[in-house]
Amino acid sequence: MRGAARFAVLIALFTHAAIAFPAYGSLAGLTREQLDEILPTLEIREPGKPPGPLKDTSAKLVNDKAHPWKPVAPADIRGPCPGLNTLASHGWLPRNGIASPSEIITAVQEGFNMDNGLAIFVTYAAHLVDGNILTDKLSIGGKTGLTGPNPPAPAIVGGLNTHAVFEGDTSMTRGDFFFGNNHDFNETLFDEFVDFSNRFGAGKYNLTVAGEFRWQRIQDSIATNPEFSFVSPRFFTAYAESTFPINFFIDGRQTDGQLDLTVARGFFQNSRMPDDFHRANGTRGTEGIDLVAEAHPIEPGSNVGGVNNYVVDPTSADFSTFCLLYENFVNKTVKGLYPNPTGALRKALNTNLGFFFSGISDSGCTQVFPYGK
Repeated sequence: MRGAARFAVLIALFTHAAIAFPAYGSLAGLTREQLDEILPTLEIREPGKPPGPLKDTSAKLVNDKAHPWKPVAPADIRGPCPGLNTLASHGWLPRNGIASPSEIITAVQEGFNMDNGLAIFVTYAAHLVDGNILTDKLSIGGKTGLTGPNPPAPAIVGGLNTHAVFEGDTSMTRGDFFFGNNHDFNETLFDEFVDFSNRFGAGKYNLTVAGEFRWQRIQDSIATNPEFSFVSPRFFTAYAESTFPINFFIDGRQTDGQLDLTVARGFFQNSRMPDDFHRANGTRGTEGIDLVAEAHPIEPGSNVGGVNNYVVDPTSADFSTFCLLYENFVNKTVKGLYPNPTGALRKALNTNLGFFFSGISDSGCTQVFPYGK
C-alpha cells in the first residue's frame, strides 16, 4: 500500500473512537497531527538494552520439547522472513509474531546461533522503520491492527511486510510487492529454487546455487517489475538472504554446506524445523555473501520508466562502501521517516539509533547523530 493510501486509512482511524492503534504499529512516516492523535494512546516502554553474545555457541538441539512446532493460529502474524516465522512457530519468539527487539535478538542467537553484531544491526534496522519505538514492539509480518466496530478499510500498519523500507524486491520465495503479495510463500518461486538446486547443486542448495539463483531472481524482476528497486539497504539484504539458508537452515552437525530441499521447504513454507534439528555449530552471519555477489556482479539500481530499463544508482551504497549504507540509512531513511521528532519520540529514536550502531561499532564507521546527542 502506497504512503498516501496508508495515511488515508490512518486518518479514517481517527474518525472511529473505538478503533485502537496497535502497540506494534509503526510510527514511521506519520504526520505531526497523526502522531498527536496516536501518542497519548500508547503505553510507552523503556527500550531494553540488546542482549550480548551467547556464552555457549556450540551446536545444540533447538527443536526440543520446550520449543515444539505448532500450526499458526488465526490471529498469529507471519511475514516475509522464513527464519523469524520458524522461530515464532517453535516458540523461540512469541507465537503471535509480535516481539521486542531484545526478544528477536535472543531468539536468532539461541535458535540459529546468529552472530550478535549482525543480529543487533538487522533487528534495529527493522525496528527503526517498521516497529513501534515507543512501545518497543515489532511485528514480524503485517496486520491491519484496526479493531472495533466498522473499522476502516484494512492496511498494513508497520511490520516487516511493509515494502521499500526493509523488505524488498527479488526475494527467493516471496513475490515482488508490485504483484500484490510480498510476504506469503510462493510455490512458483520455490519450484525455481528447486530447479536451480537440481541444475547447479546436484539436488542441494549451496553457495553455487545461491549465486546463480540470486542472479536469476534479479533478472526476473528487471524483466517483469516496472517498479523494481535494488538499492541499499535491499542491495545488501538480498545477497544476505541468499546465504542465510546455508548458514542457518543446515543442521549444525552437518559440515558440507549442502541444504536438503525437503528441509528447505519446511523452513520456507511451513515455518518448521526438521525433527532433531540442531542449530549451527558456532556463530554464523553472512558467510559466503562475497561468493554469491561475485558470481554475477551488478551495481545498485532500479527500473526507470518501465521493465527492462535498469539504471545504476551512483548514490546507493554497495559492498565497497558499507559505512555509506549505515550513514544513508540513518540520515536519509530514518530521518526522512521522522523529520522533526520531539519529546519521548526523539529520545526513543536516539536510544534505538545507539543500539543500531552498537551492532557495527567495530566496523570502522563513525556514528552519526541526526537528532543531536
